[in-house]
Amino acid sequence: MTTMIARRSTGAATATGRPPNRRRVPLTAYLFVLPAVVFLAATVLYPLVFNIDLSFRDAGLRQIVTGDADFVGLDNYAEELANPDFRSALAISLIYTVLSVGVSFACGLGLAVFLNKTFPGRNLMRSLLLIAWVLPTVVSANIWRWILDGTYGLLNTVLGGLGLLDKGVFWLVEPTSALISVVTATVWSTAPFAMILLLAGLQSIPETLYEAARIDGAGPWQRFSRITVPMLRPVSMTVLLLLFVTTFKTFDTIYLMTRGGPGDATTILPIHAYLEAFQFFRFGTGAAATTVMLLIPLALSLFYFRSLRREEAS
Repeated sequence: MTTMIARRSTGAATATGRPPNRRRVPLTAYLFVLPAVVFLAATVLYPLVFNIDLSFRDAGLRQIVTGDADFVGLDNYAEELANPDFRSALAISLIYTVLSVGVSFACGLGLAVFLNKTFPGRNLMRSLLLIAWVLPTVVSANIWRWILDGTYGLLNTVLGGLGLLDKGVFWLVEPTSALISVVTATVWSTAPFAMILLLAGLQSIPETLYEAARIDGAGPWQRFSRITVPMLRPVSMTVLLLLFVTTFKTFDTIYLMTRGGPGDATTILPIHAYLEAFQFFRFGTGAAATTVMLLIPLALSLFYFRSLRREEAS
């Protein structure tokens, strides 16, 4: 009887010309997905294509209004590469991103290891730490502007009360302290994100590995370096990639705190592209700077996924 059923199903599949287990996706399924596709195309794909096209055109304010921007090929990219402001913004972007990502990851890992232990109030502490991540950028940036204000800021008040300062320090006016300040504000808001992902990775490591290491006489540092770090490597690479991508394209935090100043001390690529387009009305070079800003995280992401594929294959 089983043989007869199998023959019937095979015959039916042959008659219809389709594999026996393949089903047609109903049209309604595509209709449900269509609004999301249209939304993404309108808000992501079209602006991206328009920006790339604009980067190849001589587009000033008049050309944008009239729509007759001439095609100039790679001239905008060559002009930006020769522009010292662009090179300075690129260097500051890399310094800002590397510092922010490194400190955020280190703080997130330390907090994750600490919260992975069982102690009273652990859930409350984890919830409180997440506040910095979920706060809107406008709120967090203004909080840090108030803390670092040279006249009535909280930091100067505390340091002055402890006798460590004789007069107020204008943290956002000096170039070095301004860069350190925006890095601190970025770390404050991104470290909890790293903490949550790394904590999830820590909780997926079998406890039996640590118990076996304790029996073998391994100390805390040996257990961390020989068990935690290797087992946490895939999650760590993902966290580092996400932190790099989100930090490299940061605009609002720095613009709200320093406007890219003092001078160009905190002018990173997004702010440089914004100034090129909307202050100097050089939309072509601004679009070229934005395209370069997109290519760097894209290249890093491709390198990461290729490395991940090689590890899985091996």
